[in-house]
Amino acid sequence: VQLQASGGGLAQAGGSLRLSCATSGNILSINIVGWYRQAPGKQRDMVARIIRGGSTGYADSVKGRFTISRDNAKNTVYLQMDALEPEDTAIYYCYAQVASSQYWGQGTQVTVSS
Repeated sequence: VQLQASGGGLAQAGGSLRLSCATSGNILSINIVGWYRQAPGKQRDMVARIIRGGSTGYADSVKGRFTISRDNAKNTVYLQMDALEPEDTAIYYCYAQVASSQYWGQGTQVTVSS
């Protein structure tokens, strides 16, 4: 599985950004697709994920502000990030899980200014 992440950039607090994660092949063959993020000096943490059946999960810190969705025809997962906070500043990584194997895309930088 190959993953191509895009959509990061600079936003002001309260603003919005949308990340995209394009997957190779049929996205419905992937068990889980989602996003992690890593801020400087911190561990990489799960942000949001979508299961093959369509159910979603979010970190408590982003619930109500971030929305993960999937376009099956484009084999792409999106992360809509609203009401951004400076604490959301991090490198965001797309990941996929197929059976017991995990795959990672390149990171995309998100910077939120106050």
